[in-house]
Amino acid sequence: MTVLITGTSRGIGAGLADAYRARGEDVIGTTRSGDWSLDVTDPDSQTALSLRLQGRPIDLLVCNAGVYLDKGHSLDAGYDSALWADTFATNVTGVFLTIKSLLPNLQAAQNGKIAIISSTMASSERAPGGSYIYRASKAAVLNLGRNLAADLRPQGVAVGIYHPGWVITDMGGAAADITVDEAVQGLVARFDDLSMATTGAFETWDGRPHAY
Repeated sequence: MTVLITGTSRGIGAGLADAYRARGEDVIGTTRSGDWSLDVTDPDSQTALSLRLQGRPIDLLVCNAGVYLDKGHSLDAGYDSALWADTFATNVTGVFLTIKSLLPNLQAAQNGKIAIISSTMASSERAPGGSYIYRASKAAVLNLGRNLAADLRPQGVAVGIYHPGWVITDMGGAAADITVDEAVQGLVARFDDLSMATTGAFETWDGRPHAY
C-alpha cells in the first residue's frame, strides 16, 4: 500500500509516517522542503508533485498539514485579516488543492481513500468561543470533506474526516490529553476502517462519531 501524508516534519504527521513505515507500507511524507517537497498553498508546488507522481497509485492520502496561527488571541486586539488568509490557505484551500492534484493517483489505486485531519474545534454544536480563525478553518474543511465524500462516492474514493484528539505536540501544547503515539494508533485504525460504507463520517481518533 502507498500512503501519502502531508505535513510530516513533526507531530502527528511524523508519527503517522513512522507508523506506516513500521508496518511495511510505502510512505511518501511531504514537507515544505526535503525529499518530497510540497507547499500545500502553492499551486506550482502542487503541480510539481503531481507530475512527479504521475501514474503512481496512492491508496491512502492523509491531509494532515495545518496551522494554528490565532492561538491565544483576544477578540479586542487579535485576529488580523492576514491570519485569516494564511490559515485558510493552508487548512482549507491547501487540502482541496492536494486532493484535486492527486485525485488521478487515488483513482488509479482503485478504492483509494482520503483522510482529512480536522478537529473537535470544527464542531458547531460544541462552540465555547475563541480561536475564531482556527475553528472556522476546521469547520470549513469538515464541510469540504463531507461534500467531497458525496462527489467522489461514484468513483469509489472514500473520504473520512477526523478529530485526532488533543495531542501533546507543539500545536496542542504540553497540557494536552494524549500522546502522539496514542493519537497515531487510533487514527491508523480509523483509516483502516474507512470504506464506502463510512465515507463522509466525522469521527474521533478513538472511533466515536463526532458531533457536527
